[in-house]
Amino acid sequence: MVNGQTQIGKVSSDKTMAGRVLIVEDQVDHRMILAVMLSHLHYQVIEAADGLEGIHKALSEAPDLIIMDLGLPGIDGLETTVRLKQNPKTAHIPVIAHTIWKEEEYKQKAHQVGIVEYLTKPIPSETFKRVLEKFLPQGS
Repeated sequence: MVNGQTQIGKVSSDKTMAGRVLIVEDQVDHRMILAVMLSHLHYQVIEAADGLEGIHKALSEAPDLIIMDLGLPGIDGLETTVRLKQNPKTAHIPVIAHTIWKEEEYKQKAHQVGIVEYLTKPIPSETFKRVLEKFLPQGS
């Protein structure tokens, strides 16, 4: 880990990258698990530990997809998504919720703010892969 960021998601440039995925997750262990799964599928990983950093990284790194925890410190994942969807530079980026919140109320709120998929932790790797492939090409 360097500066609070896992280094698992750094994939060597000799692999064909399938897409760039921003993980917005405050729990380092959850972020690392997602980064490992994404790296094995040959996606390039960008990481953010909170909503504000997620917005900054979305603007500066232009990911193809965002995986958003909803229970973030500061501004939560719902508000972070609202801000991303209001910005013309990031409004087009699909956002997938990855959260422990299983209640229907949160699922409805997530879809209202523009989240395209709602996944609850823990998620089986095959389900995760299938959801990713709806929005991104598979790596080689």
